[in-house]
Amino acid sequence: MTEAHVPPRVPVLVAGGGPSGLAAAIELGRRGIEVLVVEPRTALDPLRPRAKTTSVRTMEHLRRWGLADRLRAAAPLPVSYAQDVVFCTGLFGHEITRFPEAFGLWTRPRQIAAEAGQQAPQSEVERLLREAAAELPAVTLLLGSRVTAVTDGPDEVRAVVEGRDGGTAEVTAEYVLGCDGSAGVSRRAIGARYEGSSGALPNLSVTFRSRALEERPLCAHGVHHWVIGTERGGLMGRLDLDGTWWAIVQGVDTVAGDADAAALVRAMVGDDIDVEVLATDPWQARMLLADRYRGERVFLVGDAAHLNPPWGGHGFNTCVGDAVNVGWKLAAVLQGWAPAALLDSYEPERRPVARRTIDAAGSQEAFLAPAFTGRDLDDDGPTGVELRAALAEALQVKDPEFHSLGLVLGYDYPDSPVVVPDGRPVPGPALATFTPSAHPGARLPHAWLAGGDSLFDRLGDGFTLLRLDPAADPGALAAAAAARGVPLAVVDLAGEPGLRDLVDADLVLVRPDQHVAWRGASVPDPDALLARVLGAAVPALR
Repeated sequence: MTEAHVPPRVPVLVAGGGPSGLAAAIELGRRGIEVLVVEPRTALDPLRPRAKTTSVRTMEHLRRWGLADRLRAAAPLPVSYAQDVVFCTGLFGHEITRFPEAFGLWTRPRQIAAEAGQQAPQSEVERLLREAAAELPAVTLLLGSRVTAVTDGPDEVRAVVEGRDGGTAEVTAEYVLGCDGSAGVSRRAIGARYEGSSGALPNLSVTFRSRALEERPLCAHGVHHWVIGTERGGLMGRLDLDGTWWAIVQGVDTVAGDADAAALVRAMVGDDIDVEVLATDPWQARMLLADRYRGERVFLVGDAAHLNPPWGGHGFNTCVGDAVNVGWKLAAVLQGWAPAALLDSYEPERRPVARRTIDAAGSQEAFLAPAFTGRDLDDDGPTGVELRAALAEALQVKDPEFHSLGLVLGYDYPDSPVVVPDGRPVPGPALATFTPSAHPGARLPHAWLAGGDSLFDRLGDGFTLLRLDPAADPGALAAAAAARGVPLAVVDLAGEPGLRDLVDADLVLVRPDQHVAWRGASVPDPDALLARVLGAAVPALR
């Protein structure tokens, strides 16, 4: 590789083009910020699906980018196929219990969200994000190369990019987003380290095909099947509607040679079916959080900052949330309408979300399939019925893994330095249940408007001031924003039934990431309010 392949200087260098790097590039590129994304992988592996759950919140971000419908059209498993997680003794055994509408999978619009969740292999999501990033003139994707060194500094960041041929080039960037995962160089470049633990059980992911699973009726219809078997336990489900399946076999010691993938799948299914193994992946759950998220001009995003267990499907969705948060703020700074101090809010907003998500997912490590294994669960008589009924009750401990909208939609930033608390009580954190709230720092409550469109579709790419009472005056804040060059759209929704009660304020200032920055009846000091939400602390502001 020669230096001609790589621009010598860029505003933003994104080290790593996985979900977090691509999401950050889209967030920046849509705002016209020049971005160079450096990603080692040239091809995506559809046989190693890794993450399969795109959450309700991530789908809302995809909707904002104009990509939600594109993902649904490309997803090999439509939401309409199945929405329930089923626990069973084997795919041809007995159903034990089920959790309906898991992972936010619903087929009719809900008031609480602009989108339902979507099951799609991570490779398909990344393919779509690559396409979307490449469509943006401001984004350059450099595939087949990797960032091998990063030197942080107060005024710029210097990075070394290595190509497939081993040649290197140096890039100077105003900022670097370290989206290079657990093995990248960004975390070391800022002196950060992971803290945490690993899961007790090793796991083996298997992608396979089987005619029997297409031809024979299964014991239950579900999007995921958790198998509580006497020999092997884990979970499995369709990867598509063309006969490809995935399985996660829990408690498999691949080092000890306990890894005949086809035999493991047969043990989980509960019958000697045909199995064509397409790919395998051994792994262990990690509960790790970086002790810091930034250096001077280097920011850790996604897996570089935290490693989440997969239980509940929060991993890559948390990465996208990081990217959105740092992306709009970095664009604001580079475009000159916010001070660099705005970037100081990234870590205090996102690190607690990662901690909470890791704790929620990690708590399920004690309740994996092998923990519930018992004899006689497949008994067809009264003994089996009684045992399965008792187990169904015990399995309710798994409910927060599948119903976690309190975490997915309810994460908030009430203590952020760039939101203005209104002095009213802030709802406590919840995991399984979600109650919409417009307190400063929260995601704006969603609503379907009288005309049938989403409230979120009315929000601008910059800040949005919602006017919910006809007597409220947005003019002073709009004028102050215009004088500062701050993009602010004023949206008058005073005539929308019930909306004023939902947000509990006459005026609501919404950030580019759809979180509430401030709410109130009037704006006595518009300049002070803007200064606060853009990073200049005004402690007494209310």
